[in-house]
Amino acid sequence: MHRYRIAWMPGDGVGNELLPLGIKILNTLKFKADYIHCDIGWEKWKNEGNPLPDKTISELKKADCGFLGAITSKPKEEALKALKPEFKDKNLEYRSPILQLRQKFNLHTNFRPCTSFVGNKNNHKEDIDLAIFRENSEGMYSGVEFYPIPSSVFDAIENQNKNMRKFRIEKSDDIALSARIITKTACKSIIQKAFEFALLNNRSSVTLVDKPNVLRETGSLFRQVALDISKNFPTIKFQEVNIDAMCMWLIKNPNDFQVIVAENLFGDILSDLSAQLVGGLGFAGSANLGDNFAIFEPCHGSAPKYYGMNKVNPIATFLSIKLMLDWLGEKFLSDVLFNSIQMVVKEEKIGTYDMGLKNSNIELTDEICKKIKIRLN
Repeated sequence: MHRYRIAWMPGDGVGNELLPLGIKILNTLKFKADYIHCDIGWEKWKNEGNPLPDKTISELKKADCGFLGAITSKPKEEALKALKPEFKDKNLEYRSPILQLRQKFNLHTNFRPCTSFVGNKNNHKEDIDLAIFRENSEGMYSGVEFYPIPSSVFDAIENQNKNMRKFRIEKSDDIALSARIITKTACKSIIQKAFEFALLNNRSSVTLVDKPNVLRETGSLFRQVALDISKNFPTIKFQEVNIDAMCMWLIKNPNDFQVIVAENLFGDILSDLSAQLVGGLGFAGSANLGDNFAIFEPCHGSAPKYYGMNKVNPIATFLSIKLMLDWLGEKFLSDVLFNSIQMVVKEEKIGTYDMGLKNSNIELTDEICKKIKIRLN
């Protein structure tokens, strides 16, 4: 087996206790890799004014892929207050390091499988098998924002809305602007990948989720690209659902959907909603995929209030490791890991609090490792 080089980024909070459990799983699988520790996250921001150090970027460029535990992100005002005094007058601005990584490495596709496990008491239904493709580099998370708004931008807004009700503005700092940027190139990429996945995995439908009746220009562009690409996949049903209706339909009839594709913000919302259908964020792994590089991460946050308690479900981390193994071409090990997780959940004997059980994440990891050893021997 090739020996891999993995940029290993524990990040903040529970990422620091879950990633060592991830290495325990990988070692049990006899996966050969060097795990290069890379700093990232809130503590680096507070102490150095940069949540994504240059050294981390350099190590990522030398790695086969990256793996991220969790990061803490807070609103603008709280981020500035958290800085050490010597950095507070340097006009620094906190930007989420994972958003930076997605853009720096062109990780245009966020892939979130949501699968229910037999034995998980918190499943909405026991046969849910959703795949969500979220455009990962633009949309409402493009980072193009203004406050206060430059006069040239404000004039353009006023001109665009001259036949509509005026914004309720009394003074210049009454308005902030965040831009939703949708490009045809990014639309083609994410929609093509959604259809290709459906074709390769015997999924019969792809559903585009947006709001083109209100977000008329960006939504129409996304929709038209999807309609054009769908013609190349005649055996796959293409359907469109507005984001608000989709939130209702996923709860009511989740089995009506197989592959979902959406822009960044709507995809983020739908991913977490879908995760709850299959037991919560403790069962939500994800992959940030580019053309030649990828970073994998569980979808939950850093949960600082739980750090050190060994209670946060590690399965999301392990499912992200499964996705990493798939991407690296280690399909056998990926299947062994997934089947071992399935077996432990199905037995309903060992599990964390969110699974209705009382074990630590260490005990749950050890049980999954036992199942891995059985399958390997």
